[in-house]
Amino acid sequence: MAAPSPELATAAVEIRREAEPVPYRAALAGMEARNAAIAAGEARELVWLLEHPPVYTAGTSADGAELLDPRFEVVEAGRGGRYTYHGPGQRVGYVLLDLKARGRDVRCFVHSLEGWVIAALGDLGLDSWRADGRIGIWTRGPGGGEAKIGAIGVRVRRWVTMHGFSVNLSPDLSHFTGIVPCGIEEFGVTSLADLGLAVAPEAFDEALLARMGDFLAALEGKDCALP
Repeated sequence: MAAPSPELATAAVEIRREAEPVPYRAALAGMEARNAAIAAGEARELVWLLEHPPVYTAGTSADGAELLDPRFEVVEAGRGGRYTYHGPGQRVGYVLLDLKARGRDVRCFVHSLEGWVIAALGDLGLDSWRADGRIGIWTRGPGGGEAKIGAIGVRVRRWVTMHGFSVNLSPDLSHFTGIVPCGIEEFGVTSLADLGLAVAPEAFDEALLARMGDFLAALEGKDCALP
């Protein structure tokens, strides 16, 4: 596990980076415990970067009709949103921040989280964006149409955030066909590898963490370089 850079250490947020896949249920239990500890003032805020073994997760708005082929374990996630796939080649960021100290604005948190991922992808050479009415991070797919490159799903409990985002670096895209990803049928899913960009998890982490100061500044309404 790489140590955070000196500038990130000053942000008072723990950075945890996993080199091996973490089972989804174990990560969910870890988030629940850390959420309670942060809310109680007994632990630091956390940004946790990892991958999972193949799993489908169901958000609070999941529709059973959108679970097309449950070939992998299906776990109730407790976050907002619908069905999502996680698996090898997809980098997941769990962001546990205390919004009591960072603006108490959930809409701002989600917007800033999207901007953080978009800025990091831009630094890696990929143009991506938000789309009105469609949660997540979008880009131009191999066929020229819009395709989803990243998912967003959050929960706020005791004013402490949980869950976060996932970005497709090089997952097996056929695994997404077991669900209707995020309930959106008319647009496809893509990855950096699918678009000809070879980005290792470590390189993505570095790009993301280099923009973390901007993300935290955006939450607090300060000037920053996020989209």
